[in-house]
Formats: sequence, structure tokens, C-alpha cells
Amino acid sequence: MRADRLVALVLLLRRRGRLTAAELAAELEVSTRTVLRDIEALSTAGVPVYTERGRHGGFALLPGFRTELTGLNHDEALALLIAGSRRGAQAFGLGSALASAMLKVVDALPESYRDTATDVAQRLLIEPEADLLARRQVVEEVPVSILAEVRRAVLAGHKLRIHYAAVDQPPRWRTVDPIGLVVVRDQGYLLATRSGEDRTYRLARVHVAEELAEPAQRPARVDLDRAWQDRSTRFRAGGAQLTVELLLAPARREELVGTALAVLAEEPTPDGLLRLEVAFQDARHAEWALWQLGTAAEALSPPALRTALRDRATAFATHYDTPKGPR
Repeated sequence: MRADRLVALVLLLRRRGRLTAAELAAELEVSTRTVLRDIEALSTAGVPVYTERGRHGGFALLPGFRTELTGLNHDEALALLIAGSRRGAQAFGLGSALASAMLKVVDALPESYRDTATDVAQRLLIEPEADLLARRQVVEEVPVSILAEVRRAVLAGHKLRIHYAAVDQPPRWRTVDPIGLVVVRDQGYLLATRSGEDRTYRLARVHVAEELAEPAQRPARVDLDRAWQDRSTRFRAGGAQLTVELLLAPARREELVGTALAVLAEEPTPDGLLRLEVAFQDARHAEWALWQLGTAAEALSPPALRTALRDRATAFATHYDTPKGPR
């Protein structure tokens, strides 16, 4: 909404001082033309915005200007509720609302606390885009318009019509009763029911979403954590999965758990290893996961997996067996 954007513009100028139209446009996620129109609107409303020309010019407020600002709107309050992870806000389409809300929170602090709060915020980082090995996290991009429509239906308790593409299937329309939204490893999911049956939809596969006026058929209260665990368990138990028995160095357990579908059984061995029974999506998934672990893991069964890993290791060793000089 334009009113929220005007408030955010004033707060940016209060906090940052002089800013160019391009800088304001980047912060507010609008065009520079929109920023210029907003500046003109603020001036007309009596907000003392002035322009400094030249190489280091830009827009600024008269020193000491302060005004009462409106409180948090609905999306900003919602964004703060999930602000434990900024990328969680992005996954629900609330990234800009979170930025606006945080500006209002900082502005509401006593003046003596503002610099301290800003400094603290700069010294805390949650879930960076890459880990220590420079492996970038894969973040699925979902149009904000789709996220907003899905979010409105979930929060209002209305039925939702989606044009959804399941794996290896053409997209088709479905009308569902939305239960809640979940983010797992930066991937967003819609938990819903369809004809009374539990359904889980990946938001990145939703092509179009339409909130309907009809009330959703769903319980008044929901335990999303329990619902997600139940659905995860059913997912891991279904399909043509492969169960692998293996030995593993304890130090690599978390790495294995992060790639496998489920750990079905686990016990320590006398020589300090872990004997595990693990479910993988298929033989290709199991071969890839165990290859990443190198000699820290040894597949005991099925025999076909041991053979596949041995053949891969043999081909790798043969490839590097003959020294090759510089070309």
C-alpha cells in the first residue's frame, strides 16, 4: 500500500540521512519514478523533505524532524512473528513487510538505544546464503502474488484454487482446504486437505493461486509441527524406496541423516562405528549419498549397491592411475 511505503520512506530518511532516488528505490523495491512521486506527495503533505543537488546529493529531512507514525499493519505484524528467520519471511512473501516493520520498531526505540540496536543487528547473522565451504543454499523463487494469495486463504480460512504441477505431470486445477504454511530448508509448502484427504503442495510448483470466498473445511486449531511430522513419516514410508544396511563413522552421522529419507535402526558396534539401517529414495540416491561419505561409510547390503560403489571406485582409480603431464 502507498501509505505504508510513504511511512517507510520517511523512516529510511530519518535513520540513514541523505539518500538518492536510486538508493530509496532499491530499499523500497519500486522504481525511481515512484520514489520521485512519493517525495512530491510527502512535500505536499507538509513533510519537510528537501533536495541536495550535486555529485553527493540526494533527498533528506530537515534536522530534528519527527512525526507520529502509524502502527504496524497486518503483514508487518505477521512478518515480525516469523522474523526468527529472515528467509522464512521471504518464503512467505513477507520480505518487504519485514523490512518496513523493522524500520518502525527501530524508530519506536528511545533515541539513546537506536544506535546500539542497529549495531547489534549488524553483528548477528542467521542462516547465511552459503556455508563455510561456499556451498550456496538453493532458494526457490515463488512470485509474490502467488504467495500473497495462498497466505490470505490460509489466514482467512477460505478455500483455495491452485494450478499445480505435480512431479512429472502437467499442471491442473485443484480446489483445496488450506491448513497452514511450512518452510523447510528454504522450500515452502502448503499443508491442505482435498476431499477430506491430507495433501502437501510445494509452493514452487503452484503456477496460479486464487483465494475463494467459500469457507475452508478444516479444524479450528492445528498443531503444524505434528501435522508436518505425520506427513513426513507417511512420505518416507511410501514409494519404491531402498533400505540400506551400513557401517558409519559417528562423526559423519549428521551428514548422512541430512541426505537420507529416514534412519530406521541404529546401534553402536564394539569397534566404535555405527551400524545403521537407512531408507533412501532409490538405488541412485543411495549410491550418491554413500559416495559423498567416502571411506567413512561402508554399505553392507544390498549387494547390488556394494557392487555399484566398487565399480565407481575402480573407474575413479583407473582414471587417475596413469600420470599425465601438463598440456
